[in-house]
Amino acid sequence: MKRILTPLLLISLISISYSQENTLKNSNNFVGQNLTISVTIGGDFPVTGSFPSFINERVDQFITRIYIDAREKAFHNITDPELIVKIAKKLNNYSLRGITLKRSDGEVLKLDLQKFRLEGDFKNDPYLKNDDVIIFPPYDIETNFISVLGAVNKPDKFYFVEGDRLSDAIELAQGLNKSYKNVSKAEIDRLSYDGQTMDSIIVNINSNVKLQRGDRIIVLADATQKRDFKVTILGEVNRPGEIPITKDKTTITEVIEKAGGFKNDASLIRSKLFSGSSLESVLEKEYGITLKNIPEFTSPEAQKTYLDYENELMIRMSNLTEQDTAYFYIENQIRLYSPSGTVDFTKISDTSSVDSKYVVKDGDIIIIPRKENVIYVFGQVPDPGRINFVNGKDYEYYIDKAGGYGDYADKDVMIIKGSSHNWIHADDQAVLQEGDFIYVPKNPVRSFRYYLAETATYLGILGSIATIYLLLKSI
Repeated sequence: MKRILTPLLLISLISISYSQENTLKNSNNFVGQNLTISVTIGGDFPVTGSFPSFINERVDQFITRIYIDAREKAFHNITDPELIVKIAKKLNNYSLRGITLKRSDGEVLKLDLQKFRLEGDFKNDPYLKNDDVIIFPPYDIETNFISVLGAVNKPDKFYFVEGDRLSDAIELAQGLNKSYKNVSKAEIDRLSYDGQTMDSIIVNINSNVKLQRGDRIIVLADATQKRDFKVTILGEVNRPGEIPITKDKTTITEVIEKAGGFKNDASLIRSKLFSGSSLESVLEKEYGITLKNIPEFTSPEAQKTYLDYENELMIRMSNLTEQDTAYFYIENQIRLYSPSGTVDFTKISDTSSVDSKYVVKDGDIIIIPRKENVIYVFGQVPDPGRINFVNGKDYEYYIDKAGGYGDYADKDVMIIKGSSHNWIHADDQAVLQEGDFIYVPKNPVRSFRYYLAETATYLGILGSIATIYLLLKSI
C-alpha cells in the first residue's frame, strides 16, 4: 500500500534521518569496531544498493531513513509543482508487505511492515545483521490487491500477499468498527479472470478463509443510524448554533425550543429555512454571515460548475430563444439557491398548524433575521432610505417622508415585499409590513430625436403596407 507521510511526520523523519546520517558519518573510523553494519536493499524500492546501518537498527527504522534521504535528494532544488507531484508519486510506489529478508547464514524471513505499523508486532520488524539483504516485491496495486469495505475502521485497498486470509484483511483495515452491532458475516466478491462473472461468497467473520488476488471483501452489518444529525440555526434566537436532531423526526418547533425560543426582535415574517445544499455564498451575501462545518457546502469553483451543469441540463430539451435564455438563467439560479422549505414562522407557535409540524433534515439551515422596523424607499424620491415603520400607514405616507415624488417620477409605484421579494402594484389596499421596499420608478424623458426616429419607423411600416396593398390591388 502507498505510504503517506504527513508534513509533521515528514519533518520528524527528516530530523531522525539527518541525526542518524551524521552519526554514521562520524562513526566511519569505528567500522572496524562493529558499530555499523552493511545492509543491501533490492527489488522494487525507490533506491537500491548497499547502505550502512546501525548495529541496533531494525528494518523499519533503516528503510524509513533510507527512504527519507532519497526523497530529500530527489526534491533538492526542484520548484516545479507538477514535477514534485510526479516524483512523489514515483517514490511512493513500493509495498510495505511481502518483503523478504535474507540473512548471510541462509535464513529467510517474510516481513510485513504495514502490519508492524498497525499492531507493533516486532516479528515483522527484526533487528538487522551484517550483510542482510532486504528485497521488496514488484509493486502493482491495480491488479495485485484485496479491498475491504463495510463495518471496518479503515476501508481501503491493500497490496495482496500470497497466503492472505480474511483475518489479515480485517487486520489491515484496522479491525471491526465497534459502532456496528451484530457483525458476524462477510461477503467475498470474486471476479472471474475475464471480468465477466462474479462469485459472491458469504462466510463467517471468524472463519480463516484463504483469500485470492483481487478479492473484494464486504464486512456485512446494518449501517448504524447514530450519526451527527443536526441543523444550524442563526440569528435572533437565544441559543444560536448547531442543534442535534433525530433522523427525519424532529420538527421545526422542537428546534426552536432547543434554541431557547425567539428573541423579542426576531423578524418571523422574513425568517427562512434553507437545505444543506443551499450555497453558502448566497447566504453570506444576503445575511452577512459565514457558515462553518456544513459538509454539503462546496468551493466557489465547484458551485459555479454545478450551476453551469444544471443550467445546461435544464435548457438542453427546451425551445428557448436567445432572448429567453438570459432570463431563464436568472430564474434557474434563484431556484437552486432558494429556501428548501416553505415555512410560515409566524404560525410555528400554533401547535395545530401544519408549519409547526414541519420536519427538518440533517444539514438544514434556519435564518432568523432581526426586525428592521423600517420601510426602505428608493427610486425617484429626493431622500431615499430607511423610514421608520408605522403600522397601518400606506405607501404615500412613506413617500412623503422621503421627500415626495421627484420631478421625473412615474406614479406607477411598486411595493417589493421583504418576506418574498414579490413585486406588487401600490394602491390604497396594499398592506405594508416591516422590511418592505417601496420603489418609485422614473418616467423616462425622451429627446426630439427619439420621437422622430419612432415616427420614421411607423411611417416606414405604413408605407410598406400601402405598397403591398397597391400591388395586390393591381393584380
